[in-house]
Formats: sequence, structure tokens, C-alpha cells
Amino acid sequence: MPGFIIKTIDNQIIRFHYYTKDAPTSVAAFNAVLPFTLSFYHARTSGQEFWIANAFSFNIIQENASVFTEPGEIVLGPLKPARAKAMGGSIGVYYGEGRGLDAANIFGKAFEEDMPILKALGEKIWKYGQQELTFEKMT
Repeated sequence: MPGFIIKTIDNQIIRFHYYTKDAPTSVAAFNAVLPFTLSFYHARTSGQEFWIANAFSFNIIQENASVFTEPGEIVLGPLKPARAKAMGGSIGVYYGEGRGLDAANIFGKAFEEDMPILKALGEKIWKYGQQELTFEKMT
């Protein structure tokens, strides 16, 4: 599994590679639900992140979990262990500095050369509101 892409409504493509060694269960769970299209919103308290709550029920354990992420990383909220702050089934994409409210599974990162597109997308969601995004397997 090399990775996945995010496609915007104006056909911008952002490529991501998986952290297959550090988060194999999260990678497999996420890859299994591809492709999908959902509306993402800007996070209120975790910094430069867009996310969706309860996208899918990722019935997986925590792995490679942290509140600290690097710009470009993508996270899943696992259902186990149940937590008050992290939502099981949530997906978050960090386009800049941020810190989650609770530990989430970090399972991939945007290609460095695609970071300007990701940052522009995050700023667009921050300024103008929700955005429908399509996630697909990388071919």
C-alpha cells in the first residue's frame, strides 16, 4: 500500500504516504474504507487542522498515538480505549502547527512537495467553511 490522495472540488491533488511500520492497523483500517467523499470542517481548538467527527467506526486500538503531530500528518480517532476527548472514528489532517485534545493514531503524512497545496486547502476551510473532499487509493 503506497498511500492515498485527497482530491478537492477544484481538482487539486494532495498525495500522502502511509506509516506502514508504525501504524499498520490504522493504515489497513483506513485503506479498507477508501474511496470516500465527506465534508471536512476546521478544528476549533487543535490548531491548523481540518477534520470530521465519526466518519467511520475504526474499531482499532491506539498505535503510534500522540497529541503532538507534524504539519502534513493525518490521524484517526480509535474506538479503543474509549476516551472523553478523542472521538472514535474521527479523521484529522494537520496542515500546520497543531496539538490534538487527546492521543490519536498518526498513520500517514503528505508528500513534502504537496504541502503548499495542503496548507492552501486548510486555510480555505478555515476562512470559508466546510469543504467536500474525496479520498482515494494512490495508483
